[in-house]
Amino acid sequence: MRRILLVDNGSKRAASTLNLRRLAGLLSERIGEPVQPVSLLHSDHIDPEQLDGQPAETFTQALEQLLAADQRDLVLLPLFFGPTRALSRFIPESVSEVERRFGPCRLRIAPELCPLPEGEPRLVDILFDNLDQASREADIERASVVLVDHGSPNPEVNQVRRWLGARLAERLGPDVQLQEAVMERRPGSEYDFNGPLLEAVLDRIARKSHGPIRLSMLFLGPGRHAGPGGDIRDICDAIQTRHPELRLHIAPLVGTHPGLIDILLSRLSEAEDRPPIRPSAG
Repeated sequence: MRRILLVDNGSKRAASTLNLRRLAGLLSERIGEPVQPVSLLHSDHIDPEQLDGQPAETFTQALEQLLAADQRDLVLLPLFFGPTRALSRFIPESVSEVERRFGPCRLRIAPELCPLPEGEPRLVDILFDNLDQASREADIERASVVLVDHGSPNPEVNQVRRWLGARLAERLGPDVQLQEAVMERRPGSEYDFNGPLLEAVLDRIARKSHGPIRLSMLFLGPGRHAGPGGDIRDICDAIQTRHPELRLHIAPLVGTHPGLIDILLSRLSEAEDRPPIRPSAG
């Protein structure tokens, strides 16, 4: 019997793990079989008291326990927008290490949420819906948009935001200006493809106009950057302190939209046709 692992990158914030568990529960209800929520890193540092007394589980910990229990038919469902090195390097290397101690397994990795070149139009729908919700809550009809994500030194991951941004701009129409920004980027011109930092983009817009700005959040769950107490809220507060007339409105996260479960269901179905990540040594 297969075992499904819903995997995110991980965070030291309890809200991130709780959101991962919520998504796993919703997906489990839809497919009628268990879905195990695990993070690649960080979450095992969270105090279990913040997680309803249930410690968070990392991918390596979960894999060791599953193989020790002789559960070896595994499907990994990634909560990643693009082809990060976590999928291409970290996970295969972790599997190899665990297999050396516990024996081989059959692990299939489902496609990421927005596999290029086909992309995922339903993610555009989610971003559009979330912006619409932000507009209704703020009672604004039209406002410029900044699409912000974590940022990546990997051009292939950056292309996902570019693909989504181009199609979101089409949905918003010619009267709405859309710009893109990141929360992190490495110094050096070789990383200019990643785009400018969010604070610089917001400050530049505010110097030209005090019209309302909506932040389109290309984040799956709350963590260090997104969600209550995150860096994005701090940046917005700092910008509004410098430009009191500016109105900033943060849209909901992708991971809070019910449509994400439908995308995960599609990726899970596609995993059935994928070979294991490599032949296991017998």
